[in-house]
Amino acid sequence: MIDTGAEIVGLGHYSPERIVTNAEIEQQLDVAPGWIERRTGILERRFAADDEALSDMAIRAGEMALAGSGIARDQIALTVLATSTPDHLLPPSAPLVAHKLGLTRSGAIDMAGACAGFLYALTFADAFVKTQRRPAVVIAANILSRRINPVERASAVLFADAAGAVVVAPTSRADAGILGCELAAEGSGYDLIKITAGGSRTPFSKARNADEFLMTISDGKSVFVKAVDMMASTARIALAAAGLSVEDMAHWVPHQANTRIIEATRTKLAMPPENTLSSVVGYGNSSAATIPFTMSLLADERNYQQGDRLLLTAAGAGLTGGAIVWGW
Repeated sequence: MIDTGAEIVGLGHYSPERIVTNAEIEQQLDVAPGWIERRTGILERRFAADDEALSDMAIRAGEMALAGSGIARDQIALTVLATSTPDHLLPPSAPLVAHKLGLTRSGAIDMAGACAGFLYALTFADAFVKTQRRPAVVIAANILSRRINPVERASAVLFADAAGAVVVAPTSRADAGILGCELAAEGSGYDLIKITAGGSRTPFSKARNADEFLMTISDGKSVFVKAVDMMASTARIALAAAGLSVEDMAHWVPHQANTRIIEATRTKLAMPPENTLSSVVGYGNSSAATIPFTMSLLADERNYQQGDRLLLTAAGAGLTGGAIVWGW
């Protein structure tokens, strides 16, 4: 039988050992106790160790996903690494990750899609697996603790470090893989979340202020409104494309931006709270990593079953975003 679908056969996640509490950041920002929780719903997050690189974290999540997949390493044909914080600006980090994972016959590429990076990477992998009928591994990872401006409240309270991974394999089940998809971009919001210097527009220079190489959120209210609208609108389009409704979704895995954005989007979609997967309270916002990280972290609790439909939604810097309806 000709393979016509793509299924997730392995999940993996990794978070660093160092726990950073709200109290530590509130003291740094000189704000009252409880200030961060009230605004974000986050209680603590994880930061990478000083000697930990992005590839180290990606490998840990990838190892877990590959071990659970039952697929031989030499059968993996594609490695996609969704990250905004690679080991180096050049070369890409994915070839190193694939090499250290023992993926001897795999192509490897980085994908910079900010918080929506995993959705774009999974869309790419789904198409590859369905057309080439060979397995792929998708890893999303970020070390955002090294991009935070510690005195800027908007970003210092949110971001964290983590990695998540999935192994996608061909299947004869036509109802497995992407059933509906809508990807979106809104370049008018390009400057809302930004690292100003370090690219071709504003190159590295000793004359630059160090803050220019750190993340800044210029208008948190606009980010909130646009992120909620983007996730809700793309979700509706992806559901319509799949011929399904919110009621058909067994699980919703939103990007873990903060609890306010998740709750506002959930309300717009009329998604039942019991169907919503969340890890943001204990792990913060690790951008592209949050969706696969949360899926893997809660896998035992959720016990995904064949035939389940999952709605995945994200929005972030760029602005980039989208939604996928995935058949388990």
